[in-house]
Amino acid sequence: MIENLLVANRGEIARRVFRSCRDAGIGTVAVFSDADADAPHAREADVAVRLPGNAPGETYLRGELIVKAAADAGADAIHPGYGFLSENAAFARAVLDAGLTWVGPPPAAIETMGSKVESKRLMAAAGVPVLSELDPAEVTADDLPLLVKASAGGGGRGMRVVRALDELAEAVESARAEAGSAFGDPTVFCERYLETGRHIEVQVLADTHGTVWAVGERECSIQRRHQKVVEEAPSPLVDERLRAELFDAARKAAQAIDYVGAGTVEFLAGPDGFYFLEMNTRLQVEHPVTENVTGLDLVALQLSVAEGARLPAEHPAAQGHSIEVRLYAEDPAAGWQPQSGTLHTFEVSGVDREFTHGPGLRLDSGVESGSVIGVHYDPMLAKVISWAPTRAEAARRLAGALAGAKIHGVVTNRDLLVRILRHEAFLAGETDTAFFDRHGLDTLAAPLATVDTERWSALAAALADAAGNRAAAATLGRLPSGWRNVRSSGQRKVFLNGDSSYEVVYALTRDGLRAEGYDDVVLVSALADQVVLDIAGVRRSFVVARHGSTSYVDSPLGAVTLVAEPRFSDPDAALAAGSLVAPMPGTVVRLAVSTGDSVRAGDPLLWLEAMKMEHRISAPADGVVAELAVEVGQQVEVGAVLAVVGETE
Repeated sequence: MIENLLVANRGEIARRVFRSCRDAGIGTVAVFSDADADAPHAREADVAVRLPGNAPGETYLRGELIVKAAADAGADAIHPGYGFLSENAAFARAVLDAGLTWVGPPPAAIETMGSKVESKRLMAAAGVPVLSELDPAEVTADDLPLLVKASAGGGGRGMRVVRALDELAEAVESARAEAGSAFGDPTVFCERYLETGRHIEVQVLADTHGTVWAVGERECSIQRRHQKVVEEAPSPLVDERLRAELFDAARKAAQAIDYVGAGTVEFLAGPDGFYFLEMNTRLQVEHPVTENVTGLDLVALQLSVAEGARLPAEHPAAQGHSIEVRLYAEDPAAGWQPQSGTLHTFEVSGVDREFTHGPGLRLDSGVESGSVIGVHYDPMLAKVISWAPTRAEAARRLAGALAGAKIHGVVTNRDLLVRILRHEAFLAGETDTAFFDRHGLDTLAAPLATVDTERWSALAAALADAAGNRAAAATLGRLPSGWRNVRSSGQRKVFLNGDSSYEVVYALTRDGLRAEGYDDVVLVSALADQVVLDIAGVRRSFVVARHGSTSYVDSPLGAVTLVAEPRFSDPDAALAAGSLVAPMPGTVVRLAVSTGDSVRAGDPLLWLEAMKMEHRISAPADGVVAELAVEVGQQVEVGAVLAVVGETE
């Protein structure tokens, strides 16, 4: 029996495993990097052990440090979570060699499925449908479009779509470099790319006594950069016939490698059938939707199987519908740029429970109000999951909770998620891997708040700021802000929201609010944290929170972030013409040019790695590289000058 469990991971998955451990009466041990010293998962465990350093390569990917931490803390078992070392056969062997219980599949099974090339060959031999492998050296125009794919790892890294033969060489080289950096294995292969495929996966669970469950399917077709954004169970595509075929293929895959524990067999469904993609020999990020529709605790079952228990002959039938969205600290409208900084407020409305299944809303989160979002790890903040009797109800419930969430401090993909959940194509079940391309990312990523909402929010922010100033005043605090016995010009505030600027000129008079351009607005009440306005006869409430020069305004009309324009500009902040600055903190991993090189608009200059993803920095116009201010391996902060592209002489 497991008495004390160490989770070799961080964030929400560590907290999720701790929850099942607490329910089972199992002690918990956390490991944490220096960057995670104050993280919720480090505080919630019974015992926590420091892994010196920040980057994954010196902390969460150091298997020997984690095994030592287990010994030091008195743990007798290790759960790997997902990512990091969860699919590392050598780490699994090290855990077993140390006399600890490994809460995962046999190392041999991990090793077999760790190579996508070898696993596809094995699956074909077991009778599981696969897409044929293509040799990059023998690809012809008839094979296009195709996907260049890393043999090791996952998470969308080392993957490139190729639609023209002259793009193939660069795609293979780039994929190899990224795969080598991320997984230590630069091996890549090619396969046919299905433009409008449906990503369907089957949750399997197997014990040491020969029982193999195919618990249910999930659909994860809506993706960005080959990484999942929305997941649901069951799939709107799958009927009873297809479900039986998928379950049969998934059981064959598990039986072919003598699998034990929880795992996921991933398929790509196209118009002419479905094909094996890969098997993830671990718990999936999206496991909550399966828990919601089956009532199972998959983590508890993992622990039970690791202790040698026997699964029942049959698993529970699925009921209702569950949808999960991944809330990322990123800006979809700016090339999915990851964001960092302090998460001042994180509150999701209507959440019934954390980390446990059931009707309503579930939140699996690795952060809380006050958390600092760094650059060393994945930008996912949380998973928000709904369950309802029908798919339409589940989508509506989840969209409403996200729209009403208070998320202050970093840009997120929240508005994109709400638009997806309310999109007529999504509600009709028309989801595939080309969803963003077909419906337009610019449209889907547009803010929920309209221009009018931003204008009203700017007025509310100005009035809340004034109310706060008066409340803090040492004398005459009850007088309205800017009060004069004789009528004078109004007070003025300017707020910036992206590329938009909102000027608010107002005065609080004996007759009430007088604001230029707001003739149909009447002030009902104004406090430092809430302003109520009557707009054309409709009373609306705006909740305002201020951190430094930034005001966060939440209302049923949409969330708006406003930055007060400084009264005076800093001349030292001016940049040389043609300067390219870092859009995020990160590490320079590759250079494509040297000083003096001629470039055309769109040509790559360098690549930054941040939050487990590579980001290409391209030339904004034709010109010459006048300055290259960085080198490979260099850490840069937001706004740091990377290069200067001058005009061609």
